[in-house]
Amino acid sequence: MITPTLSPDQLPADHTPLWQRALRDAFTRTDALLAYLQLDPGLPQLDAARARAFPLRVPRGFAQRMRKGDPDDPLFLQVWPRPAEAESVAGFGLDAVGDLHKLRDGGLIHKYQGRILIVATGACAVHCRYCFRQHFPYADHLGARDHWRSAVQVIASDTSIREVILSGGDPLSLNDDKLGEFIDALEAIPHVQRLRIHTRQPILLPERIDMRLLGWLARSRLQKVMVLHANHPAELDASVATALKPLQALGVLLLNQSVLLRKINDDAETLVALSERLCECGVLPYYLHLLDRVQGVAHFEVDEVQARTLMRQINARLPGYLVPRLAREEPGKPSKTLLSW
Repeated sequence: MITPTLSPDQLPADHTPLWQRALRDAFTRTDALLAYLQLDPGLPQLDAARARAFPLRVPRGFAQRMRKGDPDDPLFLQVWPRPAEAESVAGFGLDAVGDLHKLRDGGLIHKYQGRILIVATGACAVHCRYCFRQHFPYADHLGARDHWRSAVQVIASDTSIREVILSGGDPLSLNDDKLGEFIDALEAIPHVQRLRIHTRQPILLPERIDMRLLGWLARSRLQKVMVLHANHPAELDASVATALKPLQALGVLLLNQSVLLRKINDDAETLVALSERLCECGVLPYYLHLLDRVQGVAHFEVDEVQARTLMRQINARLPGYLVPRLAREEPGKPSKTLLSW
């Protein structure tokens, strides 16, 4: 087990973690991102009025992995606000997976037996344009509010809950004092056995895996699972691989879930390369999700027939443990729907 060389209480009071500095330095203006990537400043984009509701945000480290001069780069396409977001398409709504019908005080969503999800924060390091929670009313439903009291009370009172899932936004957008406060509260609830963190931060901001984070992970009695989110092998550069090593050393189970996205990863070569690169980084492929049909993302959708064909192709080329499960989330179902192929 790794023991941090510098504990959180030994850090100077004015210390600003590198990951927070990187967050502040992220691209938030479309013209600046286009200039950095040497792209046409007239590249079509979502009109300013609509973009304000879900603005551009791209960490510079992530932008560095994009091919300059290429408007079809698969990482760029995930973050660029295209005019197609304004199109109204039948079958695409504001609450694609039924979260709002299951939402409780404290940002809690209790859809599945034995586990409960907390919408900890609305903040993310990047604004993925296919995000299924881009219309979520975060201002009214945050688990971290009021020192987590509402969420902790519900979890403590329900002995059927063995696993707590931190989601968002991205829970690792919260500082470690705030996260540590919650983990300490969970430690006192005997029936809670596992902590699962759904996060894209280690992919976008490898700096986030720092000594403070490793410190509270190391001290926790809970089994720890971290579900990452990478859609393309180009996202997993050397900085990401290096950042994940201490998590593996702590015994954190690392899984990855991807979303099947048109013109980004909808070909067998890319999906095979993604699974193999994840394995090199010590991460197991977990889910390949069909797109959640939220308003404004129809241009990313890959149909189910093509998805099944892709699964057959990658299954023929990969060992079974590197083949993700093809899944869809359907409102009201007791679990994710696994699709045969």
